[in-house]
Amino acid sequence: MLSVMTKTNRAINGSKASASGVFKLGGDMPVCRLGFGAMRVTGPGVWGDPKDPAAARRLLRKVVELGVNLIDTADSYGPEVSERLIAEALHPYPKGLLIATKGGLTRSGPGEWAPVGRADYLRQCVEMSLRRLKLECIDLYQLHRFDPKVPMAETLGALKKLRREGKIRHIGLSEVSVDEIRQARRIVPIVSVQNLYNFGNRQSEAVLDYCTKHRLGFIPWFPLAAGKMSGPGSPLAKAARRHGVTVSQLALAWLLHRSPVVLPIPGTASLAHLKENMGAATVKIAASEWQEIDATPPARK
Repeated sequence: MLSVMTKTNRAINGSKASASGVFKLGGDMPVCRLGFGAMRVTGPGVWGDPKDPAAARRLLRKVVELGVNLIDTADSYGPEVSERLIAEALHPYPKGLLIATKGGLTRSGPGEWAPVGRADYLRQCVEMSLRRLKLECIDLYQLHRFDPKVPMAETLGALKKLRREGKIRHIGLSEVSVDEIRQARRIVPIVSVQNLYNFGNRQSEAVLDYCTKHRLGFIPWFPLAAGKMSGPGSPLAKAARRHGVTVSQLALAWLLHRSPVVLPIPGTASLAHLKENMGAATVKIAASEWQEIDATPPARK
């Protein structure tokens, strides 16, 4: 009889999203590198329900139909709305689908975000995410932000304990420096980092290099923001025209080319944009042309 992992690998390799390549998060969870970020299935300001919840559920089902098996969400998206819609649309989950969620940010209104890293609060976050997502174990639980008022040892110690209890399989971080990753890894194993990074904003270049060296998954949020680097006449725009693809598709393809550990999670509430984003998985450009496109990169911050 085939093992579950073998079946999962075969399903991934035969999916449309598999053209983006496969990465093993934590060394044991194979995911197609082009995933989906579920922040935008909520209301304006990432607050409340979307205007059409049924359409949001249809979009989430289409994500899986396209072969995506990494969906990124957070308890603060809504809050709670994104996790709830994912469960409503996709539970019982198909084998091999990884729902990654995050905790540690509180919401007081649209556009309002505040970190809380107390051990008791994070335990509550995990328990409630398990309930909303209808899971017994969260495969990838990411700390949304470090709380400057709470020692790192307390925050990560809580997640370490939840991991020992079998409620978390792997732990990731978000918006961290290389030094913070090093410190965190002394406390608990870390398998992924989610930082702001895209063609036009590379302030996390050193973090990405560290993740590449240590085979940690790097999940760039806001992956499509290329700013002036994608404007008319830019190398990115010119290359997109040459290859008959959109600038957004090329920006995602650039991320996939940048490092084998990069796992872009473009998010959208539009079915048309979802299909466009997934088209980036099949964009193939020679290394020499990528060098030309990247000849004048934005300054590292």
